[in-house]
Amino acid sequence: TTKFTNAVDIPVEFIEKNVKLRGKIHHVTEKGLEVEHIPITIPIVTSIQRKWQSKGLLLVRLAGVELAPSGMVWLQKELKPSQMVWFQLLGREDLALECRVLVNKGRFLSVCLNEEILRQGLGRTARIEGLHHDSRLYWKLHKRLLRAELKALKKNKGIWQEESFSE
Repeated sequence: TTKFTNAVDIPVEFIEKNVKLRGKIHHVTEKGLEVEHIPITIPIVTSIQRKWQSKGLLLVRLAGVELAPSGMVWLQKELKPSQMVWFQLLGREDLALECRVLVNKGRFLSVCLNEEILRQGLGRTARIEGLHHDSRLYWKLHKRLLRAELKALKKNKGIWQEESFSE
């Protein structure tokens, strides 16, 4: 029920256990997504808590993704301000959180933004900061990201478009 307004406030155990948090998108910047954490609500307690909760945004980066400039434009177009997202904590670097970001598309379908960016050819797979190389989660996520990048490569999408002979 605690509202996190700074990456440093999030307990280490949350990051180690890769907890999923809910939040509202505010801005998409070069540094990452600025997200307002929305804690799990308990009706009576929440109305009391809102009065003294501080305001602040968490800087969330897409773990394992090196965004191309076109990826930034796509995110700004795709993500609406105040849109709800889930972000799974994978690591913390300085004041930024390395996360797997999920966006709900309909009632039962959610899309992983990290994979979608790569599937569209709007970025490259990078090392997932914060996760140990020998963990199962690291390899599971890395494999999914590489698979998404390979789809874009095979379909010549985004940064993988082959230059024509005239160029």
